[in-house]
Amino acid sequence: MSKPSITICMGSSCFARGNERILAVCEKFLADRGLRDEVDVELGASLCTGNCAAGPVVIIDGKTHTHVDEGVMLDLLAQTFPKP
Repeated sequence: MSKPSITICMGSSCFARGNERILAVCEKFLADRGLRDEVDVELGASLCTGNCAAGPVVIIDGKTHTHVDEGVMLDLLAQTFPKP
């Protein structure tokens, strides 16, 4: 079974809208739950999805989420990785 994938767009528009904070929230969540080695986190400006006006953009297991802020990211992570 493959690892879940989280892609955080770091294109200039998403970065300006706060995806550096989204990355920090994601890293803390994964560390707190002991999931760091279980999840592939991909970052890069080349990952622009063409949804710049709807950023910040985060893709989890192929599903695109737009207008993501810290609270939304925590909700998405909790849905993706529920407590056992």
